[in-house]
Amino acid sequence: MQRLALAGTRAIVDMSYARHFLDFQGSAIPSAMQKLVVTRLSPNFREAATLRRDCPVPLPGDGDLLVRNRFAGVNASDINYSAGRYDPSVKTPFDAGFEGVGEVVALGLSASAAFTVGQAVAYMAPGSFAEYTVVPARVAIPVPALKPEYLTLLVSGTTAYISLKELGGLSEGKKVLVTAAAGGTGQFAVQLAKKAKCHVIGTCSSAEKSAFLKSVGCDRPINYNAEHVGAVLRQEYPQGVDVVYESVGGAMFDLAVDALATRGRLIVIGFVSGYQTPTGLSPVKAATLPAKLLKKSASVQGFFLNHYLPEFRGAMDHLLKMYAGGELVCEVDTGVLSAEGRFIGLESVFRAIDYMYMRKNTGKIVIELPPSVNSKL
Repeated sequence: MQRLALAGTRAIVDMSYARHFLDFQGSAIPSAMQKLVVTRLSPNFREAATLRRDCPVPLPGDGDLLVRNRFAGVNASDINYSAGRYDPSVKTPFDAGFEGVGEVVALGLSASAAFTVGQAVAYMAPGSFAEYTVVPARVAIPVPALKPEYLTLLVSGTTAYISLKELGGLSEGKKVLVTAAAGGTGQFAVQLAKKAKCHVIGTCSSAEKSAFLKSVGCDRPINYNAEHVGAVLRQEYPQGVDVVYESVGGAMFDLAVDALATRGRLIVIGFVSGYQTPTGLSPVKAATLPAKLLKKSASVQGFFLNHYLPEFRGAMDHLLKMYAGGELVCEVDTGVLSAEGRFIGLESVFRAIDYMYMRKNTGKIVIELPPSVNSKL
């Protein structure tokens, strides 16, 4: 018989009675919740996802946590996921959202060896666009408090940290170009490259974002709506750049390839300019790519976080220590400057994704889910 540690009383009860268990304040966890479910495969998230308001609150298994989500992260790849691009065999319906920060409100018996009810945790697991998510204890990361800054590290921070560490070959004096540098992951690539004593160039779309990039150490922000990126790189960096952290794709990818120095490295962590298209791709000048790479002994390498999961925990630990020590800025965009205001509640995920694809965000876009009235955290 499966058994569950109850929130609040810490009693162990049979799973058959778990629907009536209490949270740590003594208030019953509701029997129903809201969550976003992909009901149609499409890169248009408004077409793909449905907000369901009467879903049963899931029960944690023996090694699981039930997390009441307080914050959920929005990623450019949310629409790749809703289009079924990561797993062509996927069938609808399925839950949306990759990452969250919340409090443990119930947990399985085995999970109670490492976690307690009321504890704040961060996690990277499917189904975070929900009021409650079952999270395997092995992937949950304890955090000091329920703060959105911790959420920025899960996908965006670790992608920058692991890819630059494993593939970047950073060292003092190297020139590093970061595209979409003021975005969720770009902000970390800029700061980590500066920590490695590199010269950092960052592309962005506004004067405000340029100012933000300067504030986190970027040596040469390029607002592509005011300057031509290719012209700046040719004029100011005639010997080329040593490393490119590239997430835009299309024409920006082509410019970055042309800007590579001899033995330069280009790391592809995405190609967001193509995600909204039917194919999900951004056209690039592929026919000339082999010749350009050969001419410079340069390389292009992809990075997908799921292929580096053994390095994930160590990366998170390192980034959490950097943030705690004041060595890392974790910029959060909660939609304060958006037309309809802050991103609060699951219904705001739709406009948050629109906001991202309009290139409005500075830092990581985070959805806030209102806390329960009894929460201590």
